[in-house]
Amino acid sequence: MRISGGLTGVEQGKSLLFSDYKDGGAMWTGEGPRELRRAVSLTEPFRAPPAVHVSISLWDMDQKTNQRADISADEITATGFTIVFRTWGDTRVARVRADWLAIGPLSEQDGWDLV
Repeated sequence: MRISGGLTGVEQGKSLLFSDYKDGGAMWTGEGPRELRRAVSLTEPFRAPPAVHVSISLWDMDQKTNQRADISADEITATGFTIVFRTWGDTRVARVRADWLAIGPLSEQDGWDLV
């Protein structure tokens, strides 16, 4: 992404994606491909879809199984995005928290957006 001139915005946050060990959820008790999607709304819209970085900031996994995880951002718009967490096989995931960072162009308050 190239941001030229104008204002650049940065927003960051964190989201507890799940705690499946508490209620026997699919990430803890299931097998095979599993996916969880969590929508994130930004507090102020960007002028265009921002660059979004997502990382795992807490993971609690069963040590008796293989530890497999994939995390990404999907459906990125100027107002939000979706965090996607995936696992597969016999992996047992108790809980995951994700931290995220969005960087992109902001509209100038006194500027004009020409179409």
